[in-house]
Order: sequence, then structure tokens, then C-alpha cells
Amino acid sequence: MKRRSAYVSTQMKIRGCIIGGAAGDALGYPIEFWSEDQIFSKYGDGGISRYELSGGKALVSDDTQMTLFTAAGMLKHTYSVIAGKEKKTEDEYPNTVALAYDDWYRTQMQSWTQAKRAIKNGTFEPTTWLSYVPELYSSRAPGNTCLSAIVGGCRGTIQKPINDSKGCGGVMRVAPIGLMLSNDPMKAALTGAKIAALTHGHLLGFLPAAVLSHMISTLVSNLCISIQDAVKLALDDVVEIFDVTPELRQLENLLSNAIKLSDMYGYDDLDCIRMLGEGWVAEEALAVAVFCAIRYQDDFERALSVAVSHGGDSDSTGAITGNILGAFLGISAIPEHLLSNLELLDVMIEVSDDIVLLGASPRYALNDPVARALYDKYNGNFHPIYNPANKK
Repeated sequence: MKRRSAYVSTQMKIRGCIIGGAAGDALGYPIEFWSEDQIFSKYGDGGISRYELSGGKALVSDDTQMTLFTAAGMLKHTYSVIAGKEKKTEDEYPNTVALAYDDWYRTQMQSWTQAKRAIKNGTFEPTTWLSYVPELYSSRAPGNTCLSAIVGGCRGTIQKPINDSKGCGGVMRVAPIGLMLSNDPMKAALTGAKIAALTHGHLLGFLPAAVLSHMISTLVSNLCISIQDAVKLALDDVVEIFDVTPELRQLENLLSNAIKLSDMYGYDDLDCIRMLGEGWVAEEALAVAVFCAIRYQDDFERALSVAVSHGGDSDSTGAITGNILGAFLGISAIPEHLLSNLELLDVMIEVSDDIVLLGASPRYALNDPVARALYDKYNGNFHPIYNPANKK
């Protein structure tokens, strides 16, 4: 079992997780609804490995957009707690993340010009500074379940599900939870499930999110663990947190099969993925990503290429693969051509580094300029560059 032999800083792992997920998303987004015949006839037997650019950029989908809003919602609450403005509660993160998802919904429904007008006339009060980033105002094939859940109030819980969906929209956005709760994988798992359950009510809509959040938490905090062991540890803890159900056993079996297939090099990559599923539902998307991340854990480019070059939900399986490998290897393992031209790269770096600062922020007094700037950015005064109130 592969373990990292060289030290990788927390900052590099957090950047790697967020940006690696976006790289997989951007690689798979243009071919998300393509058949296998279409993919391999255009890109050859190896599948797609280079970005298709639009306007000089590798565009990300709703997967990366929602990942960023997940992070921003969690950061907003965390810095409110640090500042003494909020108390820690059982549902501390889901409530604020749900508000952040309301902001994301607007980016899918309005142009930046319309949103800016609404902000100025007071009919739109953003929850997060990401609502001031013009590039985010673009509809990128958002999932119907996420859209319908958010417009309906986006307040599903594990105990009171909002629907019976197990689409992958619940799992593809939760990586920041593991990054922010890297000191507590059990809490990361429960929080991941709660935040997925805001929009996806089926057990297999939120249990894979619990597993992925736990995995990311463990991979970031533990240099001595393999991806295989991170999966197994996550499953053990998720079984402890939740009642054992047929759905949880199904998830365990699927992920165990993904691990086994990753070591069966006599089997073609695509044949293995077909055994795991197309990735449209959460448990299959996670299983495909686990397979690709383990099988090609020394080759970021190949892992992403295999993860997206199939006839299923290419951008989501690519995004989750990138999240896992990025947390495992760090951003230095991502080839330069997968960083160049990647849309929103500067925003992702900034959000990643704000997560890194959480390790020090609890020690700051609020009059510390770093802590004050972060509190302001996530709690009302917003980003000094993107805030339109500061522009003519």
C-alpha cells in the first residue's frame, strides 16, 4: 500500500485538494454527457488528458462552484465563532452553508449585472464574498436535485429528508468539510452527511459524503496513511456513527470492490469502471474516484484522465478523484498544464489559504489584523477587491 515518503505541508495538501478537484472537474466537464464512443473516437484510446479551452480558460462546472460555496459557508460560521458572534451548536455548519447555497443558486439564475444591481438596491444581501466574484455568475449544468432543493428552502436533514435523491450532487461538493475539520475525522463525517442531506435525502445520497469528508480529513492530517486505509477507516467510523443499514453495507461492498479492482492490473481501466457504475449516483461516483485515485496514485494526470474518460458523470468522478489525490499528494503533484488556464484559480488559492489560517486563528485576538480581515471578509464587509461598493 502506497504511503507518502516525503513531507507535504498542510497548505499544499489543502490547495491540492481544492484545486485538484477543480482540475478533474474542468477536464471532465466538456465531455460530461458524451458516450464512450464519442470520447475515444476524438481523443484516442487514452481518453482526454488536456483541457478543452473556452475563451482561453478551462471552465469548471457546478461541482467546483458548489465546493467553493461550501467552503465559504463554513468559513463564515467558523470566523463568527472565533469572534464570539456565534455559539457552537450541533447544526453550526449546515445552517450557514445552506445560506451560502442560496447565494450559489443566484449565480445560476442571474447575470453578474443583475446581481450587482440587486445588491446595490438592497434586494439581495449576500451571505458570502463569493457572490461578488463576476466569473461565478455562469450556469454550468447544475443538478436538478440541488436546484429544486435550494429553491424549496434547502433545509433537509438526516432525520427529516427533503427528498429521496441519491444523486452525486451531495458528495461532489463536500471536500472542504474534511479540510476544515482535519483534526476531527468523526465530526467531518457527520458534518459531511448533514450538509449533503440539505439537498439529498436518500441514505446513499449523504453516506458517501460522510465517507469522503472523513477520508479528506484523514489524508490531510495523517502523512502515514494510504488511500486504501483512509477508505477503510472512514467506513469503520461511518458504521459507528450511523445505524447499519442495507444501504451502508452496499456502500461498503462497492468501495471494497473499488479497492480490489485498483490492484487488478489485468483488467482494463474502463472495464473496472463499468463494474463500479457510471457515477450519476453518489456511491458510484465515490467508488469510481477511489478506484482511479488508488490505481494511479503516482500519476495525477492519468488518474484524472481515467476518472473522466467514460460514459458517465465525468466531471463529478473527475472532481472527487482530484479531491482525494490532491489531499494525498499536495498541489505540487498536479502537472503545470492542469493548473494553467484553470478558471477561478486565484479564488481557489485564496479560499484554500483561508482554510489554512484556521490553524492559527483561534489564537488570534480579534484586534489582530489577520483575524479581523478574515472575520470582515466572511461576515459582512466582504472582500476588498470584489465588493462592488468599493468600485465606481
